[in-house]
Amino acid sequence: MNDSLVIARRNLIRMTRIPEMILFGLIQPVMFVILFTYVFGGSMSIGGSTDPDVYKNFLMAGIFAQTVTFATAGAGAGIADDMHKGLIDRFRSLPMARGAVLTGRTVADLVQTALTLLVLAIVALLVGWRPGYAEPTNFGKVMAGFGLLLLLGYAFTWIGALIGLSVRTPEAATSGGLIWLFPVTFISNAFVDSSQMTPWLRHIAEWNPFSATVQACRQLFGDPGLSQSDAWPMQHPIWASVIYSILIVVIFRTLAVRKYRRADG
Repeated sequence: MNDSLVIARRNLIRMTRIPEMILFGLIQPVMFVILFTYVFGGSMSIGGSTDPDVYKNFLMAGIFAQTVTFATAGAGAGIADDMHKGLIDRFRSLPMARGAVLTGRTVADLVQTALTLLVLAIVALLVGWRPGYAEPTNFGKVMAGFGLLLLLGYAFTWIGALIGLSVRTPEAATSGGLIWLFPVTFISNAFVDSSQMTPWLRHIAEWNPFSATVQACRQLFGDPGLSQSDAWPMQHPIWASVIYSILIVVIFRTLAVRKYRRADG
């Protein structure tokens, strides 16, 4: 744990010395909020209503979830960059736990994701998102929703770590980290009501781990547009979100650490 915290501190210091990394990471999700809110706000039907305010409050959980998962590409690129520059060889010469390099990196990325999520929540409030819009909620539930988002983001960061260790250049890690994210985030209930999809696509969306977290956040935030599906993840989204995220961490951390040991062995 101590080794992981040392590596996390190193990565956080590096982020502060390259502020454009943080700045560009903030701009993209803010653009998504503004574009989706004002471009699609009056044309989407949620629960039979095309009211822009309804879609605005429906949308935010999906945007939050998309933001934390898109951080995966940055995590993969950072690890690939460390491998490319030979930093891993330097760490290999030190008396430290092999898995600490990856754990420290993912913890640092989690801190950056939390900062991005904070800024995004402020922007969402400014454009009209209101927790409790459809169902009563409270501060504890809202914080629990953001906790689930960070857990999902941390889980997906381990997928990015595995990708970063599996490619030769940071550019390839960035591309590889984004290609699979688009179908995961768009074949879901994040931006549209999944009940309007064709049956086979709806089943995929309803069992998508990403959709479970979005559904859980809508439930905790009191947002409109909760899926009425009989699929277990949609009926028990909070439990489904936690289980999915933990499974992803366990599986991909194991694979990433194994890959790392082979790479530096």
